Amino acid sequence: MTESSARHREKRSEEAIQEPPAGPRSARNDTTSKSVAELAAAGLLEPARAEALRAVEARYSVAVTPEIAALIDPADPADPIARQFLPDLRELETRVEERADPIGDDAFSPAEGLVHRYPDRVLLKLLSVCPVYCRFCFRRETVGLGKGASLSDAALDEALAYVAARPEIFEVILTGGDPLALSARRLRAVAERLAAIPHVAVLRIHTRAPTAAPRLVTAERLEALTASGKAVYMVLHVNHARELSAPAREAVLRIQRAGIATLAQTVLLAGVNDDADVLEQLMRALVTAQIKPYYLHHPDVAPGTGHFRLSLEKGRAIYAELARRLSGIALPSYVLDIPGGFGKVPLQQSHLEGDEKSGWIVRDRAGRRHPYPARERDRS
Repeated sequence: MTESSARHREKRSEEAIQEPPAGPRSARNDTTSKSVAELAAAGLLEPARAEALRAVEARYSVAVTPEIAALIDPADPADPIARQFLPDLRELETRVEERADPIGDDAFSPAEGLVHRYPDRVLLKLLSVCPVYCRFCFRRETVGLGKGASLSDAALDEALAYVAARPEIFEVILTGGDPLALSARRLRAVAERLAAIPHVAVLRIHTRAPTAAPRLVTAERLEALTASGKAVYMVLHVNHARELSAPAREAVLRIQRAGIATLAQTVLLAGVNDDADVLEQLMRALVTAQIKPYYLHHPDVAPGTGHFRLSLEKGRAIYAELARRLSGIALPSYVLDIPGGFGKVPLQQSHLEGDEKSGWIVRDRAGRRHPYPARERDRS
């Protein structure tokens, strides 16, 4: 990183926990832009670029809510919010390592809309649409306008029958698409059916709505989720501290006041947050809002997302620096979802070296090495 870009990043990090800059006036309305033409009309894209980007729009869905539009700084060509949501011609470049199903959902789908990769939990994909479409989405080939519909009643019956028949399933995770794009009535119907499955103890919801479309966080939807009678957790997708706008923080407060625990997951993205200063500001902003940072994901090998990916070496170096700065309550786990469906694994460096028979070497957060004896019985 050059000195000038480092100063730029530092300045943006200092501003991150303050109110975001206003977006273009034409974008500050109640309408979601769902095409490159509408993005251009809102002042978010230059008309000349919009014409070229029609090829991206034809392959991957586009949607930018007015709340997200208001966060974009049109004067900044490297704006981290714009990079996440505005289409880019590089999305048409598919690299050899990229996969339509990068984390292997299909191989672990025993019923439509259901993924059972880990023994004690399942994903329930209730719909295939979102209020916004992230340009790095790992489900971008199957999620979006015209790429499916809400799970049918028959498919939901089959999925819930599968869950009910397997007492090892402790947790059901609602995902999609974005579950909060569903009506309160639909959410309540699912929650009440889960209430009748005694071995399911936890209901988890993965969503970007609190920051991208906070108006969807209604009392009716929150009451519907808590109708399950389960321990309810909501995991917010947040990649930059500027996403925690005043409306987003108000939505988070509504969630918390409903008795729903809040966590956050973040994707490590080149040009968005691949900097320890930016991530530090984000994690501190989350904890200040009583949101526990949960996962920091290394980006998946989804088609057309290569410009967002950074090397594992760089990711591990950023995370090591982050771990030196933050307390445990503010530090997420840095993970990689192994391509092909082999699950998530931690990527943070081990602090242990050596052989337990002769004693351990433990590295502290500054990288210094310290001896630690093995127990006598361990040496036998």
